[in-house]
Amino acid sequence: MTARNDRADAPVRIAMAMGDPCGISPELAAKLLARQDVVGGAAILVIGDRRILAAGESAAKVTLDLPVVRQAAEANLGPGRPVMLDLGHCDPASIKLGEASAAGGSFAMSNFRLALELAKAGRVDAVLFTPFNKAALKLAGNPYEDEIHFAADVLGFHGPASEFNVLGSLWNARVTSHVPLAKVASLLTRESVLGSLVLADQAMRMAGFDPPRIAMAALNPHAGDGGNFGREEIDVLAPVAAEGRARGVAVEGPFPADTVFLRAKAGQFDAVLTMFHDQGQIAMKLMGFERGVTVLGGLPVPICTPAHGTAYDIAGQGKANVEASVQAFLTACAMGEKARRARAA
Repeated sequence: MTARNDRADAPVRIAMAMGDPCGISPELAAKLLARQDVVGGAAILVIGDRRILAAGESAAKVTLDLPVVRQAAEANLGPGRPVMLDLGHCDPASIKLGEASAAGGSFAMSNFRLALELAKAGRVDAVLFTPFNKAALKLAGNPYEDEIHFAADVLGFHGPASEFNVLGSLWNARVTSHVPLAKVASLLTRESVLGSLVLADQAMRMAGFDPPRIAMAALNPHAGDGGNFGREEIDVLAPVAAEGRARGVAVEGPFPADTVFLRAKAGQFDAVLTMFHDQGQIAMKLMGFERGVTVLGGLPVPICTPAHGTAYDIAGQGKANVEASVQAFLTACAMGEKARRARAA
């Protein structure tokens, strides 16, 4: 593989890790790679198994002509010339479409790990992965809560990181994520809310917002109605918003959660900081499920994936919508290029 290249005029280098082979990930990878109008300006290393990608081509009804290498060091990356790093580690005959399996989880995890290692070594500028399945990852022995913790460990990163959902130019950040709803209120502390707010500001600046305009969503109905429906807005959220502004973060709120996304959609804000997972996910997915992107923000390497899952129910049928993968790829390219230019400065 070509040596580290941080020149500002170099093409952005993307490691594309193939996700769960039992779902729509192979089809999405094939459809994306066939879109020269999308991928033609980037230098792409596809990490996976050529046989699995061929199965994706069959489902997508496309034909790809990719150079194949067995070691990353052999890849000669250039714009418009995707290269396949064939690890030869997943025989299509050994998996069953539409079912979570240890083999599928191991395949996805191995590809992602290698992509992260290449990014850590400076050989690529950003990582894109097609959808994983958390149950399959667990069957494969994955001890991590989610992809963020896995990525942080591989990258040797010990700072704050979080998932961000992106729809066009609108971002959604959240304070709590994969926790029971009954625990949310107790987890909303000055430290947790302020940390999430600052992380959102930093991640969005990395993506080109300067500064990002962030709306803070309230926890309680009608933003607590002056304390009648809860005091989190008075005791925690409003003071944190004030502290954020004092630190240079362009944040307003807290606003009632049932209307804040209407204001963001109208262009008044670039992001909404929500207090729990579904508070933002429902709104974002209603506005554009087929176009949503997930960014693993706060990490030293830009990492993007489509916001939807593995869609086991339509695996291998040629029905997968590639638009979210296209948007994830474009986001990874934009963030990777900005990161490389920052290193070159």
